[in-house]
Amino acid sequence: MVNSYLYDEMKNKRVVITGIGVISSIGIGQDVFWKNLLLGKSGISKVTSFDTSNHNTHIGGEIKNFNPSDFMTKKRARLVGKTSQLAIAATRLALKDAGLDKKSASLFINGVCFGTTMGEIQALESADRIWIKSHRTQLEPISMYQSPANHIPTNVAIEFNIHGYNRIFTTACAAGNYALGFAYDLIRHGKIHCAVTGGADAMSWISFTGFNKVGATSPVKCQPFDKNRKGMIPGEGAGALIVEELDHAIARRHRIYAEILGYGLSCDSFHMTNPQVEGVERCMRNAIFETNTDIDKIDYICAHGTGTKSNDRTEATAINNIFKNRQVPTSSIKSMLGHTMGAASALEAITCCLAVKNDIIPPTINFETHDPECNIDCVPNKSRFIPVNIALNNAFAFGGNNSCVVIKKFK
Repeated sequence: MVNSYLYDEMKNKRVVITGIGVISSIGIGQDVFWKNLLLGKSGISKVTSFDTSNHNTHIGGEIKNFNPSDFMTKKRARLVGKTSQLAIAATRLALKDAGLDKKSASLFINGVCFGTTMGEIQALESADRIWIKSHRTQLEPISMYQSPANHIPTNVAIEFNIHGYNRIFTTACAAGNYALGFAYDLIRHGKIHCAVTGGADAMSWISFTGFNKVGATSPVKCQPFDKNRKGMIPGEGAGALIVEELDHAIARRHRIYAEILGYGLSCDSFHMTNPQVEGVERCMRNAIFETNTDIDKIDYICAHGTGTKSNDRTEATAINNIFKNRQVPTSSIKSMLGHTMGAASALEAITCCLAVKNDIIPPTINFETHDPECNIDCVPNKSRFIPVNIALNNAFAFGGNNSCVVIKKFK
């Protein structure tokens, strides 16, 4: 018996990206984001969201100039958590970029899919501080209303009156790619015509403290694939993409950034924090196989590239195992943004879109010393102007939850 999810008409639909929205530590909006990526500008600064005096490190990829009232009413901003604010803001930018206003979004879009790592943990952190200071009788009910992670896509749907599928993915650092893959499936399979998807996470004291406690953070800078790398740097941000069926996009005569060929998933089933080469390699191979992509045609890999010893070594080994002696340009934008958690792979998917559209690869900054254990072309310190037809977006998360998306130049 054939699953109803797989009837014939849904197998041949092409899925394209027509709008992108960015909220990041190096810029709000795709133009400034892309400009600063190519310039190798760092968004790392001293953390001001909370007191870090008792921590080993004190820097993060914090967004310094975000004003939620630029994107929603002040009343609405007070009702939703910080991560929802970022997701709504990125979505508003993506809708505008796709030529859609609130009315047309409500008519055309019938799916919202977002990824996150920490959800709205800031609401619980705030409630905890109040509880400790003045006991539970003074807790505000809004903290409990804001805290569920599934409220992130719900708040986006409410803000733009979008009905239909609504899904949150919490597969940590890979969640943005999971959300993008789910939206791709909905469209390819004929369930919907258009969706808003992406990832969002705000700075979190719990997350920052946790990474400090396990010794995973760098005190000065993020140096993916460098021999002397000292760790990752926590960050925040949101990336939103408008994805739609090709015929739908053509019918409304809007610009197309790139085409999504598909994705691959895997789970290491090995360890909660230590990645496994076999699992990472399996995910990349799954993406290549599922999309019928010629391995020699991949022009760029947007790396997971956290800057930790284990993660970078594992990813570089997997890349070398797959591509053998071919040095595929592979850069990590986390060197500039820090690790934006659930937003990371969404922002990296946007980077892939812009790379294939403009034939430019952003650099891995802060690269100083070659590491024989990371023997890849990490596009050190300077952007590279080369033809980019197909890009592979890597995302590997805690628990071995891996996701890779293949993005191609639209022709």
